Amino acid sequence: MPLSAYDDLTTFKIYLSDIGLLRKLAKLPSEAVLLNNNLFIEFKDALTENFVLQSLVNQFEVKPRYWVSQGKAEVDFILQNGVDIIPIEVKSAANTASKSLAEYDKEYSPQIRLRYSLNNFKKDGNLLNIPIFFADWTKKILGHIQVKIA
Repeated sequence: MPLSAYDDLTTFKIYLSDIGLLRKLAKLPSEAVLLNNNLFIEFKDALTENFVLQSLVNQFEVKPRYWVSQGKAEVDFILQNGVDIIPIEVKSAANTASKSLAEYDKEYSPQIRLRYSLNNFKKDGNLLNIPIFFADWTKKILGHIQVKIA
């Protein structure tokens, strides 16, 4: 800590500040978002990650980073919330298998891990699943969870 001390300026990800702009720049027809089209699945993940990131940036003082483990795993976001470092995985569907989040948990044993998905709220050990549409409430949810943990 702080996360900024571990920034690697030779690698980075690029996100847009608005998923509507991302969709438009990618020339993705708006109806593709509503259809269950197998060709859209890969870009759906990018849109969902971008959506969650927009929400996190507006709630927390420290901008989220991402984490990569020597080619084994990649966690979508790492968030510093006070003295807590929180790994975050974003899933655009109900399938929530996440080798990367488990890999991070093995290496660092964080007090809490977050996963955004289409599933309902669920706490399983140190893993909290938050429905994607509640991303704007993350800071309040974490405040409530921290009180229960302490």
